[in-house]
Amino acid sequence: MNPVIELLNSHRSIRKYTERKIPHELLLELIRAGQGAATSSHVQAYSVIHVKSPTNREKIAELAGRQNYIVSCSDFLVFCADMKRPTDAAECTGANVVRGMTEQLLVASVDTALMAQNVAIAAESEGLGICYIGGIRNDPQAVSDLLQLPEHVYPVFGMCLGYPDQQPEVKPRLPVEAVLMEDRYRNERGNVEAFDATMHGYYQDRSNGKKDANWSRNLTPLFDSKLRAHMREFLIERGFEMK
Repeated sequence: MNPVIELLNSHRSIRKYTERKIPHELLLELIRAGQGAATSSHVQAYSVIHVKSPTNREKIAELAGRQNYIVSCSDFLVFCADMKRPTDAAECTGANVVRGMTEQLLVASVDTALMAQNVAIAAESEGLGICYIGGIRNDPQAVSDLLQLPEHVYPVFGMCLGYPDQQPEVKPRLPVEAVLMEDRYRNERGNVEAFDATMHGYYQDRSNGKKDANWSRNLTPLFDSKLRAHMREFLIERGFEMK
């Protein structure tokens, strides 16, 4: 296995960090590596907010569900889907720019995710740990106000970065057979049931027998209670009208 694939397969979310700070030049290199990601039509529809203020970090940690590693990590970034910069640039050429299209929301969101994953891989290649923070979408308007995000920009997720102070196990993934399909979509329940058994064993081992869970049961709140129903209205108010 080559080193890149080995690195990709060894990803863990890190939530405990040492007090060692990431050198600023290294942080800039990580962002440059992020910019090397694929981007739809070279739009580069993303912006990254480096949240340095301890007060702002504490506020975001609270908004995200009291995830205090937002405060304790070396650096915290908020990755934003940004359709303001490219549409403004096109408008400056005299183009009759149409904003608020669903495709623009998709392009900006995908561009942002690809860029962030490049940052994550680059960080891990340097011995850093990272943790994505989707909890900023618990109250995206408050986060937007705090970071003074303009219309046509929205916060997709945050990312903690720092030097790891823990070595958690790599969490199992679905078997390749469950996600790689030939010629057509197929839904084979057997792969999910096998993965549920794998995850049950993982949680039992990690909790010394105290956590009785599996993959399917852990998904339940995501589809019956933690729905973030506010996101559609929020995105429309941000200028992503989904026309």
